[in-house]
Amino acid sequence: MASAAAQIILHPTVSQGLKFGGTTLGRDKTYRAIQYFARFYAWYFTAKGEKLDAARWTALKGHLGTARKLLRLGKPLEHLQAALRATFSAGPVEETITTIARQIGYFGYLSYDAIVWANSIKFITLDPATAKKVTKRAFQFWLAGIAFSLVHGVLKAARLAKEAKSLRESEVYGEKDLAVEAARETRQSAIDAARRSNRQQMLIDLLDISIPATGAELLNVNEGTLGILGLISSILGAKAQWQAVNGKK
Repeated sequence: MASAAAQIILHPTVSQGLKFGGTTLGRDKTYRAIQYFARFYAWYFTAKGEKLDAARWTALKGHLGTARKLLRLGKPLEHLQAALRATFSAGPVEETITTIARQIGYFGYLSYDAIVWANSIKFITLDPATAKKVTKRAFQFWLAGIAFSLVHGVLKAARLAKEAKSLRESEVYGEKDLAVEAARETRQSAIDAARRSNRQQMLIDLLDISIPATGAELLNVNEGTLGILGLISSILGAKAQWQAVNGKK
């Protein structure tokens, strides 16, 4: 019995899970997935008229949302630093501009979101009209950040596709210089990895964009749909973080 328990507790997957959960981003992605599942389930029970179950899942959604806001209190400065670093990058001008705009959008979103959190725990007191305006402004900045992220993704995808095509056309047939061929294969692998990462981020952005668009009152997507979209994007984000933490491609 002790041996079986040890095999379970010390299993590599358990160790990887603990490593994943030991990161702030890993915990946030886990909380986010549960939060959006709770959002869907609350909508489902509300539609069925089961108010008690709906209230239970709505409470879980609310508490997880508050916890995630607390975890993100320092992130506005991270995005501001990322925007500043981007101004010194040597990349394409269009990608640099969209990167800066994206980071500023997320900075604005998380800054206003911190005010929403402070009001929700009664650390500050906003009248209902002001609280609604602050929440709406947070969603507007979030929407802007995702929009610029998508534009950045499209620009980057086009550049990487062009680089991949150029690399294929430069392939030498017949007798090859091994050093040149090794460098070409290394570059090709790097481009392929960058394209996969970029496609995944664009998919996450496409799944998420309706959430702030609805919060900013530009769309009217129901809670169930938003819950499912948020759950899928959370799982994709968690998968990427799991691979990053555990050194997998």
